[in-house]
Amino acid sequence: MTFDQLPPRRQEQLMAFDRLLTIMDELREQCPWDRKQTLESLRHLTIEETYELSDAILENDLPEIRKELGDIQLHLVFYAKIASESGAFDMADVLNSVCEKLISRHPHIYGNVVAETEEQVKANWEQLKLKEGNTSVLGGVPGSLPALVKAMRIQEKARGAGFDWEEKQQVWEKVEEEMQEFKAEFNAESNETIDPQRAEGEFGDLLFSLVNYARFIDINPETALERTNKKFIKRFQYLEEQARADGKKLIDMSLAEMDVYWNEAKRRG
Repeated sequence: MTFDQLPPRRQEQLMAFDRLLTIMDELREQCPWDRKQTLESLRHLTIEETYELSDAILENDLPEIRKELGDIQLHLVFYAKIASESGAFDMADVLNSVCEKLISRHPHIYGNVVAETEEQVKANWEQLKLKEGNTSVLGGVPGSLPALVKAMRIQEKARGAGFDWEEKQQVWEKVEEEMQEFKAEFNAESNETIDPQRAEGEFGDLLFSLVNYARFIDINPETALERTNKKFIKRFQYLEEQARADGKKLIDMSLAEMDVYWNEAKRRG
């Protein structure tokens, strides 16, 4: 199919992408800041942009999502441009590579493999990755992921290999077991000194089991915790604002006085 035979909107999409590539070429050649950037210097900026996209998604702010997607797309084009200058690869290599991976990882679409459920697709995906040279199904979990996200990804990948609980009740029983073990480390009636390392280990086990249960009931623990973070920030800032408006300082207030404002904030949502 030639360019002229493509649907009008697809033509616009390709032209917009070409425009971005052209602008990137010009900036890399003419702008002092853009010329100075390296793969390493862009890394922390890309991470920041990714978190900004995450915030926009949680807020369901579609205009902001569009903006942040553009910022991330710019970074992807930037990385490919820098790599092309040393002859390592360019954007065509990047896109063709991911296209080939998608085709090879979806034999139920582009081959004769049968996969009628999401779980079958995930299992096939992990097996194909092993055939491609990965020595462990957990090898694809980035080491620098935040611990909560990493726990979720580890469990998802283990499930793809067939290593998982059968029923959510089994998982909940594990949560209760880990809760009791953690509680035992802080027995109020005992005079024994708490072992910080053991307590930390038991707390980690409890968190891991809670992440497991969340996965079984289709809750993303990272998203759930971040929504609670945002809710707490909103309510606490309301407390600060109202106390300030009444001429009070938090440092001088009792917890009972603060609770009055906190409960007001909860009623507001």
